Amino acid sequence: MFVKDFMSASPITINADTPILEALNIMRKRKVHQLPVMDHGKLVGLVTERELLKVSPSPATTLSVFEMNYLLSKMTVREVLVKDPITVEPSCTIEEAALQMRQHHVRSLLVVDGEKLQGIITQTDVFDALIRIFGLHRAGVRLVLEMENKVGALADLLAIVKKHGLNVIGVACREMEDQKVHVMLRLGASVVDELLDDLAANGIRILYNS
Repeated sequence: MFVKDFMSASPITINADTPILEALNIMRKRKVHQLPVMDHGKLVGLVTERELLKVSPSPATTLSVFEMNYLLSKMTVREVLVKDPITVEPSCTIEEAALQMRQHHVRSLLVVDGEKLQGIITQTDVFDALIRIFGLHRAGVRLVLEMENKVGALADLLAIVKKHGLNVIGVACREMEDQKVHVMLRLGASVVDELLDDLAANGIRILYNS
């Protein structure tokens, strides 16, 4: 799963001299929370709704509406944009993109190819990718199994599944601290009783079945 498969291509962009109020209106109208900032066709930064709201006067301000609008009309996104935003390439994997967001405490990443902006990927896009990976939108059975954490364990498990003629929609593994591994399988089937018996006979513990 790569960023290019889940990013928003050709994202909405604004100019660095765009007034803050106009940028906020664009975000609300287009239902986005961040906008790449361009200057003469070159990517110069990213502006987020959170940062724009920080510089907007609060309801408790003593300024009049006229004064607030005047001040905001003079401020542009150039003054609040995030310079050198975190970027990834289209070939970056989804898990690497998620790691970058987590490490840098950001909600989106700009996707670039060389110096050209290709798109933007957000936390929501990453969640959509995980849903796709786990096959949550598709009908089937979800199993969580506990196995010995050894070489070939997953291959042995999938061989048993194959023997029963079942299609694997999604799979994920989590290493535990006691030399065990938990494996999530989502299978394209409605009845797996014979498989469960076979798994138990092979020393595989069924933790969850739905």
